[in-house]
Amino acid sequence: MKRILVLGTGNRHKLGEIEPLLAGLDLTLKAAGEYGAFDPVEDASTLEANAVIKAEAALRLSGEWSFADDTGLEVDALGGRPGIHAARYAGPECDPARNIDRLLGELQGVPHERRTARFVCAIAFCRPGVPPQTFRGTCAGHILTARRGTGGFGYDPVFLVDGLDKTFAEMSLDEKNRLSHRACAVKLFRTELVKRVLDRLTPRERNA
Repeated sequence: MKRILVLGTGNRHKLGEIEPLLAGLDLTLKAAGEYGAFDPVEDASTLEANAVIKAEAALRLSGEWSFADDTGLEVDALGGRPGIHAARYAGPECDPARNIDRLLGELQGVPHERRTARFVCAIAFCRPGVPPQTFRGTCAGHILTARRGTGGFGYDPVFLVDGLDKTFAEMSLDEKNRLSHRACAVKLFRTELVKRVLDRLTPRERNA
């Protein structure tokens, strides 16, 4: 029987992005929502700490190895905002469209060369009786003045990746999974999972 790995999120888009990045491992990936209501309070001051909150909540809910991510968007012209508040930038009950509207409004009149930004993703991995491990990935780019593309989610339509004339919303999932901040963090997590965890377990321990 394969080891179950639970993703601490209620966002199905994240699960869809992460699944291909963990393909080939002797694991079954599940969402925390499959085990019950999942809505932990993310009230920490860093991405890593918020990711740990979600991963630990998923571990308590499922009893299985769990991981979670937290993502921020740092815009230089805004002093690093929205940062860790990216998901709720327009308010606690906002949606991605309103978040983008607020961001574009605050950047109105700012020239392209000053619209530099980066996505940052932190992943936390939690197992029973083991301190949480964290991994970080980044992707640099610029914030456009208007949306481009229909794919992805969140701020993807206005984030132009450095070195490419494409937003994340204009990329295929395969392209995004080669370049994105989340992909970078998941790849580090995958390497650690294989080298430090799975390779050290006996078949009996893997199935425990």
